[in-house]
Amino acid sequence: MDFEQLQRAIEAILFAAGETVEAGRLAFALESDPEEVRKAANALADAYAFQRRGIRIIRLEDAYQMVSSGEMADYVTKALETRKPPKLSGAQLESLTIIAYYQPATKAMVEQIRGVDSSYSISALLNKKLICEAGRLNVPGRPIQYATTPDFLRTFGLNSLEELPEIERVSFGSAESLSEPAGEQT
Repeated sequence: MDFEQLQRAIEAILFAAGETVEAGRLAFALESDPEEVRKAANALADAYAFQRRGIRIIRLEDAYQMVSSGEMADYVTKALETRKPPKLSGAQLESLTIIAYYQPATKAMVEQIRGVDSSYSISALLNKKLICEAGRLNVPGRPIQYATTPDFLRTFGLNSLEELPEIERVSFGSAESLSEPAGEQT
């Protein structure tokens, strides 16, 4: 399959899927090398962005998705009569930040860092599909662990968790920094 045909096939699959499709799954379906699929998908995404098309192809970790352009959001909203998702409260944003940086994180971990009950915030984040259950911790009581979702990446315009800004992490039981800023020594 030549490069142009590969791009057309990727375009068709992403349009029909309506959700993220892993690069490996695309490669399997197209009987192509995964690296060639990534190159074709990235080139297609660059072409849409360069031409300022109404649709875009975004990369989320090692998956791709076709989405409407952010520049066209007002028109899409008006045409489809969709509402903007409700904004996150301060408590929800704090809880989401903790889960994003310490994932997988338990409710108890979120509460220990925040210092307050976080049941409502975690429930709201689950309902908004910004976090999901990511298994259970192997300790007595087997608490649920939470992690961020592809919707989290999409909502915050991230390709992967590596794009999160650096923060000063705290260890449990003290306020010691686990990651020193570049150039500083203790």
